[in-house]
Amino acid sequence: METPASAQIPVAGGAASIGSKNTETLVSKQKRPLESALFWVFAACAAVTVFTTFGIIGVLLSDSIPFFREVSLVRFLTERQWAPLFEPPFYGVMSLVCGTFLVAAGAALFSLPMGLLAAIYLSEYASPRARNFLKPVFELLAGVPTVVYGYFALLFITPALQSLLERMTPFFQFITRNPDLYISIDVFNALSASIAVAIMTLPLVSSLCEDALHVVPKALREGAYALGATKMEVSLKVVVPAALSGIMASFILAVSRAVGETMIVALAAGSTPKITINPLESIQTMTGYIVQIALGDVPHGSIGYQTIFAVGLVLFCITVLMNLASIALVKKFRHKYD
Repeated sequence: METPASAQIPVAGGAASIGSKNTETLVSKQKRPLESALFWVFAACAAVTVFTTFGIIGVLLSDSIPFFREVSLVRFLTERQWAPLFEPPFYGVMSLVCGTFLVAAGAALFSLPMGLLAAIYLSEYASPRARNFLKPVFELLAGVPTVVYGYFALLFITPALQSLLERMTPFFQFITRNPDLYISIDVFNALSASIAVAIMTLPLVSSLCEDALHVVPKALREGAYALGATKMEVSLKVVVPAALSGIMASFILAVSRAVGETMIVALAAGSTPKITINPLESIQTMTGYIVQIALGDVPHGSIGYQTIFAVGLVLFCITVLMNLASIALVKKFRHKYD
């Protein structure tokens, strides 16, 4: 008795499927050694990153703990002067923290709005040709060494500010009706350092914000245009709110970069730790102090040398807190699109 053709079809199909499964199994077995090797390479890179972080924490704690055995944490955080190498010594780190945030706030005041506006132009207004030309030009600023920015602040920005204030002195005297008023700016000052740091962080802000704006779905823009919105309304009321998580993350990353900047503040901001909000005065930041002591003749193991690690630990904690704030803001303002 012959087997019906319809009964043979499933057998042939089953044989074909079994054959294809065997082929896939052979291919996967051939790829498995390479995939396994790549897995271990990726895992090793991740482990190096984690161990490096723990290594940095260990180095900071190794010399910070002996320092805090000699200087109480309360004194370290509440004393208003910082002079650990003088007699009597003062260990008020808030003088360095104030200088650090004065420079970072001044830089943010310049770079954040300018970077966001530049990103809006590149994403929403610029033609593809203009965007392809201007974006690499912006990003070229990120490749300039920070020591160049430091000398630029010291030799160009500061003299320009001194000349500007000198010319505006009669105007200030007229406004205040005080003929004896004279506004001066120190050779080393926070304002010049802030402007230089702002120029340095500008490409970071503009690039990250432009990327965040560029990935907003096109359907949102088209829907707003269909409702009669103008290009400005679409940009400011639709695209920017939709990309707010990425914009906030770029802002915090830029401020974190400004807080950790070293060479610009070491060259242009000065070495006078003080608690002040006047950007025309000489100040000292945490990174500037670390450079000063590291390049000096402070004996290794002394309490003056240990202050480097105590200040570095404070800077590390501030950076971690800012990164955690960035993650929280991204989660809060994140928009999910289908």
